[in-house]
Amino acid sequence: MSNRLDTLIATRIRQDVKSMHAYTVQDARGMIKLDAMENPHRLPPELRRALGERLAEVALNRYPGERVQALREALARHARMPAGFSLMLGNGSDELISLLAMACDLPGASILAPLPGFVMYGMSAQLQGLKFIGVDLTPEFELDERAMLEAIEQHQPSIVYLAYPNNPTANLWDDAVIEKVVAAAPGFVVIDEAYQPFSSRSYIDRVARHEHVLLMRTMSKFGLAGVRIGYMMGPQALVAEIDKVRPPYNISVLNAEAALFALEHEAVFAAQARDLRHEREGIQRTLAALPGVKAWQSDANMVLVRLPDADRAFEALKAGGVLVKNVSKMHPLLANCLRLTVGTADENAQMLAALQASL
Repeated sequence: MSNRLDTLIATRIRQDVKSMHAYTVQDARGMIKLDAMENPHRLPPELRRALGERLAEVALNRYPGERVQALREALARHARMPAGFSLMLGNGSDELISLLAMACDLPGASILAPLPGFVMYGMSAQLQGLKFIGVDLTPEFELDERAMLEAIEQHQPSIVYLAYPNNPTANLWDDAVIEKVVAAAPGFVVIDEAYQPFSSRSYIDRVARHEHVLLMRTMSKFGLAGVRIGYMMGPQALVAEIDKVRPPYNISVLNAEAALFALEHEAVFAAQARDLRHEREGIQRTLAALPGVKAWQSDANMVLVRLPDADRAFEALKAGGVLVKNVSKMHPLLANCLRLTVGTADENAQMLAALQASL
C-alpha cells in the first residue's frame, strides 16, 4: 500500500469505521452448512424450471416498477396486514434496519435492544452515528423487565428493537413484558419477526393496537435467503416518512419476480417449514439426552446449545464436515454456546453424531 493511500485512509475514512470488524461469512465449501439459519430445501425440479422460464421473460432493460408494487400487495395479503397500514420493501431486513436509523438520526437519538441479539441493530446505530444501548437478557435469555424499563426511562430511545423470536437464542419472550416495554417506549418499537415461519406466535394480531409499533419480516427464512427481500409494516403515515430515505430502486426485478413466484407456491414453502419444525423437535430431544449439554427451547430454525467446551466442539464438528456458528464470544451470557441451524434429516443426523463424538 502506497504512502498516499495510507494517508487517504487515515484522513478520509471515519475512525470508528476503521476500528470496526467487517461482518464475516464463514467458508462453507465442502461442508454441511448449518451456520446461517438458511432453509436447506430447494424447490422441486419442475418448479425450478418454471421459475427459470419466468425469470427469462423479465425486462432487465427497465428499472423496477409495477412488479415491485405487485410484490408489496402480495406480501400484504400473505402477512394479513391490518387496515390502515402500509408496507415497504428492503434489500433484506438489514437494509430496513439501516433505513430506520437514517430516518431517526436526530441530535441525541439512540437505539435500544436486548443483548445478546441481532448484531445489525447495534451496527446500524454505530454507522449512523447514533448511540446504541444494549440491555442484557437474564441468564435464561428472558427479557429483564426491570432493566429494560429503567434503560428506556433513562435513555428515551428513538427505536426499541424486540426480536420475536430472538437471534441467536431462538426463544420467544414473555408477552406481558413485551407489552410493558411497548407501552413505556417514547419512540418507535420494531418487532422483528424474521423467524415467523417457525414460531408458535406472531405479533401481527396485536400490532394495530399501537401507532408507534412497526412489524418487520423477511423472506430469507421463508426459503429465499439468496433473494434478499425484507419487508416492514406499520401505520401508513409512519411508513411513508421512513420510505422517503429508501433508494428508489432497491429491489431488483429478478428478486421481485422470484419472490412473487414463491408466494404463488406458498404451500410448498409451508411444507418445508413444517418439516424443519419437526426436525427441530428431534434435535432438541437428542440434545436433552446428552450429559453436560443444555439446549434452550426454540421457536426458530436454530437451536442454542451450551457445551462443556464450545471451541472444541466447534472444531470437531468442522473436522467432521459440519459448519455451525460459534457464538461463545459474542456476549458473556453465551459462554460455551453454539448455534445450530436446523437442516434436513440427513444433515441433522450427521451434525448430532459429530457433536456426540466431540463430547
